[in-house]
Amino acid sequence: MYNLQLYDHLLQFPLFQGLSRAELLQMAGNTKFGFLKIDAGKYVVRDGDLCTQLYFLIGGTITLTTESDDHGYSIVETLSAPWLLQPEALFGLSPRYSCTARATTATHFITLSKDEVLRLLDDFLIIRLNLLNIMATLTQRRTRQAWHRPPTTLRHRIARFLTEHCAYPAGQKQVNILMKRLALEMNASRLDVSEALNDMQADGLIGLHRGRIEVPSLERVATSI
Repeated sequence: MYNLQLYDHLLQFPLFQGLSRAELLQMAGNTKFGFLKIDAGKYVVRDGDLCTQLYFLIGGTITLTTESDDHGYSIVETLSAPWLLQPEALFGLSPRYSCTARATTATHFITLSKDEVLRLLDDFLIIRLNLLNIMATLTQRRTRQAWHRPPTTLRHRIARFLTEHCAYPAGQKQVNILMKRLALEMNASRLDVSEALNDMQADGLIGLHRGRIEVPSLERVATSI
């Protein structure tokens, strides 16, 4: 029963797609998976923490907060299971998290240490290919951003700014930024930025608050570009 439940959870994640039932049951029986419960309000990882294991969110909701290098603004995303937390942070030049994850409800994770990940990569070709596909997809998306057609209006520039700074291209977002800083990012006057934001609010795309922009549905903002 334990292996069957684990099998169902793992099938939710692209890293394990394509494995046969027998392979998944074999992996579940021979791999040291960890199980972690984190209460609402507690931190999962913090920006700058060393990444030593993968976190597979299998139940509950977290917020993902990413800050600019100078801490001048931040974006808070609400994410629900299933979600794999920054797999790209496990390897590379700087194997550290670039965001802070915090539980907003009671959350449940499956964890997998780096040593176990390396062993699975040796044992299962399909997992190697899946991880390569995940990394390649992340790289291709970020590489293509520089080659997108430039926005033709300030409103479109703001929408592009919002979509390109989020880990997941849909759902609820909170942007903590002052109007002065957003105007600097847009290379536009504060008045023009204010007018564009108010137009977006009038269309129901965002909600404006002091020092904060609420985005109910990022996909709606993306389709407005």
